Amino acid sequence: MFAKNDVETGQRPLYPTMLESPELRWSFIRKVYSIICVQLLLTIAVAAVVISVHPVKHFFAATRAGLVLYIVLIFVPLIVLFPLHYYHQKHPVNYILLSLFTVSLAFVVGLACAFTKGKVILLAAILTAAVVISLTMYTFWAARKGKDFSFLGPFLFGALIVLLLFAFIQILFPLGKISVMIYGCLAAIIFCGYIVYDTDNLIKRYNYDEYIWAAVALYLDIINLFMALLTIFRAADS
Repeated sequence: MFAKNDVETGQRPLYPTMLESPELRWSFIRKVYSIICVQLLLTIAVAAVVISVHPVKHFFAATRAGLVLYIVLIFVPLIVLFPLHYYHQKHPVNYILLSLFTVSLAFVVGLACAFTKGKVILLAAILTAAVVISLTMYTFWAARKGKDFSFLGPFLFGALIVLLLFAFIQILFPLGKISVMIYGCLAAIIFCGYIVYDTDNLIKRYNYDEYIWAAVALYLDIINLFMALLTIFRAADS
């Protein structure tokens, strides 16, 4: 009796025009979220080491080699994305590249948190979790009601370009705390939109071989949302 009402038994479509097997799609969705959970746990572990092990923090903060390595770590995830996109369907190369991508990005997150108050990190983490869970549940509900969010793609891409230009200007010509908070708020709104957009793609558009790329997209949305909220709270607390 209960199995008939279970949304994951494959008896009900995830959206009205669904033609594929709901059971297969649910299996794909669970696989993607399992990968994301592992990525997030790995990120928390690496970031915790960076924050709690003082020699690591000192190396990055007080030495020239640490500064150079920090700059390299910022670009490593971007560089790894190219071969990851090419080999995302080739096992086990895809998992090796995904691990490298996650660890390098985790170091960047850890260094951003290393010089931030604990309460600020906690607030950003709690709010990120609440927003991600809420938006994910909303997107699944909206998809079942027949809503489609594919139209968000061009708008979000344009907003992301504006955000990157804003960040570049802020680096060259710092405009103060208010400007930093505005940047953080804009980034948070944009990546909330990306969470809805990429979750909608997960439900409807990714094929079953694109589990790595689907996980990367949502993982980046979550991390960027956390960093945006961290920026807001850090600026407000200073």
